[in-house]
Amino acid sequence: MDNKIIGQRLRDLRQGVKLSQMKLCSLNGNISQSALNRYENGISEVSNEVLLWYANYFDVSLDYIFGRTDNPQGKLYDYQPKVWQDNEQMQEFIEMCFDPSSAANAKLKEAVLKLLRETNS
Repeated sequence: MDNKIIGQRLRDLRQGVKLSQMKLCSLNGNISQSALNRYENGISEVSNEVLLWYANYFDVSLDYIFGRTDNPQGKLYDYQPKVWQDNEQMQEFIEMCFDPSSAANAKLKEAVLKLLRETNS
């Protein structure tokens, strides 16, 4: 964790809504003004509890607070597990999951395969 980046983000969030350190501390109820000053100056490490409070209060992501992104909503990933990319392997898995003698299972299997094809398109 880079305390300086986190401290700067905390300061920017507070100043962005024109709150003094004292006012923010009174809103939080658990942070002293001296502790907040140390956080904002990168002197002290910020607890997870305080980081989560900031994220919730200012409606920003922890990615933003940690400096991983400049987007307050966070760093979004287009996560695609490897198994979804290997269509043949997934089809074999789906074949094993459904009883071929059941008409209902055949319809469910086809719906899952269709969904898989649409996801990979």
